[in-house]
Amino acid sequence: MMRIGQGLDVHAFSSDPERALVLGGVVIPGAKGLEGHSDADAVTHALADALLGAAGLGDLGRHFPDDDEASRGISSLLLLDQVVAKLDAAGFAAVSADVTIVAQTPKLAEHMGAMAQILSSRLGAPVSVKATTTEHLGALGRAEGIAALAVALVAAA
Repeated sequence: MMRIGQGLDVHAFSSDPERALVLGGVVIPGAKGLEGHSDADAVTHALADALLGAAGLGDLGRHFPDDDEASRGISSLLLLDQVVAKLDAAGFAAVSADVTIVAQTPKLAEHMGAMAQILSSRLGAPVSVKATTTEHLGALGRAEGIAALAVALVAAA
Protein backbone atom coordinates (compact mmCIF):
# COMPACT_ATOMS: atom_id res chain seq x y z
CA MET A 1 0.00 0.00 0.00
CA MET A 2 1.27 3.46 -0.94
CA ARG A 3 0.13 6.68 0.72
CA ILE A 4 0.85 10.33 0.06
CA GLY A 5 0.99 13.25 2.48
CA GLN A 6 1.52 16.97 2.23
CA GLY A 7 3.10 19.45 4.59
CA LEU A 8 3.26 23.21 4.90
CA ASP A 9 5.28 25.32 7.30
CA VAL A 10 5.70 29.09 7.54
CA HIS A 11 7.94 31.10 9.85
CA ALA A 12 8.50 34.84 10.16
CA PHE A 13 12.02 36.19 10.22
CA SER A 14 13.38 36.67 13.73
CA SER A 15 14.36 40.03 15.16
CA ASP A 16 17.28 38.30 16.93
CA PRO A 17 20.40 39.15 14.92
CA GLU A 18 22.21 36.12 16.40
CA ARG A 19 19.61 33.57 15.24
CA ALA A 20 20.90 31.41 12.37
CA LEU A 21 18.79 30.60 9.31
CA VAL A 22 18.55 26.83 9.03
CA LEU A 23 16.76 25.30 6.04
CA GLY A 24 16.82 21.60 5.24
CA GLY A 25 19.51 21.16 7.87
CA VAL A 26 21.81 23.70 6.19
CA VAL A 27 22.87 26.91 7.92
CA ILE A 28 22.58 29.75 5.39
CA PRO A 29 25.47 32.16 6.09
CA GLY A 30 24.68 35.85 6.51
CA ALA A 31 20.90 35.39 6.42
CA LYS A 32 18.34 36.39 9.05
CA GLY A 33 17.08 33.43 11.07
CA LEU A 34 13.45 32.42 11.49
CA GLU A 35 11.35 32.78 14.62
CA GLY A 36 10.31 29.50 16.21
CA HIS A 37 10.38 27.15 19.18
CA SER A 38 12.93 24.76 17.67
CA ASP A 39 15.55 25.88 15.14
CA ALA A 40 12.56 26.95 12.95
CA ASP A 41 13.74 24.92 9.95
CA ALA A 42 10.60 25.36 7.82
CA VAL A 43 11.86 22.94 5.16
CA THR A 44 12.39 20.07 7.57
CA HIS A 45 9.12 20.86 9.38
CA ALA A 46 7.13 20.71 6.12
CA LEU A 47 8.79 17.41 5.21
CA ALA A 48 8.10 15.92 8.64
CA ASP A 49 4.45 17.03 8.43
CA ALA A 50 4.09 15.43 4.98
CA LEU A 51 5.52 12.15 6.28
CA LEU A 52 3.27 12.13 9.34
CA GLY A 53 0.24 12.90 7.19
CA ALA A 54 1.06 10.14 4.72
CA ALA A 55 1.21 7.63 7.56
CA GLY A 56 -2.00 8.95 9.14
CA LEU A 57 -0.11 10.02 12.26
CA GLY A 58 -1.35 13.61 12.56
CA ASP A 59 0.92 16.62 12.38
CA LEU A 60 4.20 17.88 13.78
CA GLY A 61 2.54 20.04 16.44
CA ARG A 62 0.71 17.02 17.85
CA HIS A 63 3.95 15.12 18.35
CA PHE A 64 6.20 18.07 19.23
CA PRO A 65 4.07 20.89 20.69
CA ASP A 66 5.63 24.35 20.84
CA ASP A 67 5.13 24.51 24.59
CA ASP A 68 7.32 21.44 25.18
CA GLU A 69 10.55 22.70 26.74
CA ALA A 70 12.34 19.49 25.69
CA SER A 71 12.20 20.63 22.06
CA ARG A 72 13.13 24.30 22.62
CA GLY A 73 15.97 25.13 20.22
CA ILE A 74 16.26 21.51 19.03
CA SER A 75 17.60 20.72 15.59
CA SER A 76 14.69 19.91 13.31
CA LEU A 77 16.80 17.10 11.86
CA LEU A 78 16.48 15.35 15.24
CA LEU A 79 12.70 15.82 15.02
CA LEU A 80 12.79 14.35 11.51
CA ASP A 81 14.72 11.34 12.84
CA GLN A 82 11.96 10.82 15.40
CA VAL A 83 9.29 11.13 12.70
CA VAL A 84 11.08 8.49 10.60
CA ALA A 85 11.11 6.21 13.68
CA LYS A 86 7.36 6.83 14.17
CA LEU A 87 6.74 5.88 10.54
CA ASP A 88 8.74 2.69 10.99
CA ALA A 89 6.79 1.82 14.15
CA ALA A 90 3.54 2.36 12.22
CA GLY A 91 4.72 0.02 9.45
CA PHE A 92 5.65 2.62 6.82
CA ALA A 93 8.83 3.63 5.03
CA ALA A 94 9.48 6.72 2.94
CA VAL A 95 9.67 6.20 -0.82
CA SER A 96 10.38 9.78 -1.93
CA ALA A 97 9.63 13.40 -1.12
CA ASP A 98 9.64 16.78 -2.82
CA VAL A 99 9.99 20.16 -1.09
CA THR A 100 9.43 23.68 -2.41
CA ILE A 101 10.78 26.66 -0.49
CA VAL A 102 8.97 29.97 -0.96
CA ALA A 103 11.27 32.88 -0.12
CA GLN A 104 11.96 36.28 -1.59
CA THR A 105 15.27 36.33 0.24
CA PRO A 106 17.90 34.95 0.67
CA LYS A 107 18.96 33.34 -2.60
CA LEU A 108 19.08 29.59 -2.02
CA ALA A 109 20.23 27.99 -5.29
CA GLU A 110 23.71 27.15 -4.03
CA HIS A 111 22.34 25.45 -0.90
CA MET A 112 19.56 23.26 -2.32
CA GLY A 113 21.86 20.38 -3.28
CA ALA A 114 23.17 20.14 0.28
CA MET A 115 19.62 20.31 1.65
CA ALA A 116 18.52 17.48 -0.64
CA GLN A 117 21.52 15.38 0.35
CA ILE A 118 21.02 15.87 4.10
CA LEU A 119 17.27 15.24 4.00
CA SER A 120 17.64 12.20 1.72
CA SER A 121 20.22 10.76 4.09
CA ARG A 122 17.99 11.24 7.15
CA LEU A 123 14.93 9.89 5.34
CA GLY A 124 16.62 6.96 3.64
CA ALA A 125 14.84 7.95 0.42
CA PRO A 126 15.33 10.58 -2.28
CA VAL A 127 14.24 14.13 -1.43
CA SER A 128 14.23 16.87 -4.05
CA VAL A 129 14.41 20.51 -3.00
CA LYS A 130 13.36 23.50 -5.10
CA ALA A 131 12.84 27.19 -4.39
CA THR A 132 10.67 29.96 -5.75
CA THR A 133 9.59 33.49 -4.89
CA THR A 134 6.17 35.12 -4.84
CA GLU A 135 7.40 37.91 -7.13
CA HIS A 136 7.15 40.40 -4.24
CA LEU A 137 3.47 39.60 -3.55
CA GLY A 138 2.17 39.15 -0.01
CA ALA A 139 4.02 38.70 3.27
CA LEU A 140 6.55 36.28 1.79
CA GLY A 141 7.13 38.63 -1.14
CA ARG A 142 7.80 41.46 1.30
CA ALA A 143 10.49 39.21 2.83
CA GLU A 144 8.69 38.89 6.16
CA GLY A 145 9.40 35.17 6.37
CA ILE A 146 9.82 31.86 4.58
CA ALA A 147 7.39 29.06 3.74
CA ALA A 148 8.01 25.49 2.68
CA LEU A 149 5.65 22.98 1.09
CA ALA A 150 6.35 19.26 0.93
CA VAL A 151 4.80 16.12 -0.46
CA ALA A 152 5.92 12.66 0.62
CA LEU A 153 5.18 9.19 -0.64
CA VAL A 154 5.35 6.31 1.85
CA ALA A 155 4.82 2.59 1.45
CA ALA A 156 3.76 -0.09 3.88
CA ALA A 157 6.96 -1.76 5.03
